[in-house]
Formats: sequence, structure tokens, C-alpha cells
Amino acid sequence: MTEVQTLQHADPNAACASDGTLFRNPVRPEVRRDVGKALHHFRELLKDKEDTEQVFHIYEALPSETFLPRARALTLSAEGEELRANEPFLPPILDDHDALRRLPAGSVAHAYIEFMEREGLTAAGLVAESDKMGRPKYGDLIEWYGFRQRDTHDLMHVLTGYGRDALGEQCVLLFTHGQSPSHGHLLLGYAGALNIKKQVKSKAPVYRAVREAHRIGKACPSIVEMSVRELLAMDLQDARQKLRITEPKWYRHCHEVWRSEGVDPYDLLGKELTEKLAA
Repeated sequence: MTEVQTLQHADPNAACASDGTLFRNPVRPEVRRDVGKALHHFRELLKDKEDTEQVFHIYEALPSETFLPRARALTLSAEGEELRANEPFLPPILDDHDALRRLPAGSVAHAYIEFMEREGLTAAGLVAESDKMGRPKYGDLIEWYGFRQRDTHDLMHVLTGYGRDALGEQCVLLFTHGQSPSHGHLLLGYAGALNIKKQVKSKAPVYRAVREAHRIGKACPSIVEMSVRELLAMDLQDARQKLRITEPKWYRHCHEVWRSEGVDPYDLLGKELTEKLAA
């Protein structure tokens, strides 16, 4: 039995990696579900759909029941140790476009660069947005795992083919729920789809699109637990086939219907709100 495996059977509050990094910093507060609080912030969000701070409060009030078991299973495994050694923090890897360009044409890396540069995004920018919330840092394994969930968001756009339009963001949200179940993802993803249906009178099959995204996310192995370096080097089509990420046909069909109706899929809810949803 390895040192890492031995630690998995120790006191869960004292578990740590072989380099001494604690799984859970003892000062980290326990998260508790508060449905009443979540509904309160959801109602506030409905009053002002541009008040995106309410989204973060909803997530905090509806913590995922599977997050800690998944984080523990990876971070206290030999595979997790290797992953953390090779990829301690993803933004510098993802933002090194010069290095990514040296990977083969047609790779996930090239598609990622194209997406990020077209949208004017950086992985560091997503970190900066997250840091605006002023959350404390704990330096534990839970934090490392959580950062990977945050920092792979735009990579999920690239792998799935969902854009940064309003529907694309809801689809990525529900794809993510399929990967890592959370009542917050579920509530906001389907509520966002409902809002699109209410705001845009159309025959576009919005609900079919988000349900399809949910199914694709469930079928796909956990991206957070993969080597991002290896994933970036793969051919994009090969990666999609390996990860069982199928063509998002209902999402594409929604775009076709909206365009036939004279509606811009990338300005369904107004440019400002669409950009806020993407952020």
C-alpha cells in the first residue's frame, strides 16, 4: 500500500498528499445546503437578471453532494498526485499560446487558441473575475480540484462546440452538471433555458438542446480528472470521439431556426446580458 493510499484510510480531516498538502484545511468552513437562501437569491435574480452576483450565492447555498467525494478520490490517488505535479495550476498552461501553437494542426490546443483569441478571453481573466468575489484561499487539495473545475470551463466550450451565446452557456452549464452534479448547475441551466423561451418567442427546440447537453455531459468521462496537457495535444475530432462528445444537433438546430426567424442567436437577450451570462 502506497503512502497516498494509506492516507486515504486515515482521519478524513487529517488526510494529506505525500508532499504534506492537506486535503481539507481545518479553517475551511463546512458547507451546508440552504434551499431557502438559494430560492431567495433565485427570486432576486429573476427581478434583475443582470445581477449575476446572485448566481454565486445560489451555488454557495446549493453545494454539490458529490464534490468532496470526487475531489478526495482524485487528489488522494497516485493519479491525482501525478496530475498535481504536472499541472499544479492550469491558467499558465492554457494562456501559453506560443507553446500551444507548436502542437499539431487540428489539435484541441489550436481550436482552444482560436476560440479564446476570437472571444478576447484568457484563463487568467477568468481567475481575476473569480477573485473579485473575495473568497479566502485555503491552499488545500479541495481548492486545487475546485480551481480545475473553474479553469476548464472554456475548454468545455471548445470540446463540445457550444458557443458563448445565451443558449450555449446554458448547454455548457448542463454539460458540466452531467460531469459534476450540482443542484446549482441544474437550477440555473434549466431556469436559463426557461428564460430564453419566455424572452424569445420562437419554434426553436431550446429544451431539447439543453437536455441533449445534459446527456452528453453524463456520457463524457470527467475532464477535470484528465491530463489537460495530453488533452490539448490530441486531435480535436479524436478527442471528441474518445470522450463520447457527440454533435450538439439540437443546439445547432436552434441556431438555424432563430436565423430563419430573423433572430441573432448571439444577441437573444441583448448583447450586455449575453456577455454577463458568458462571464
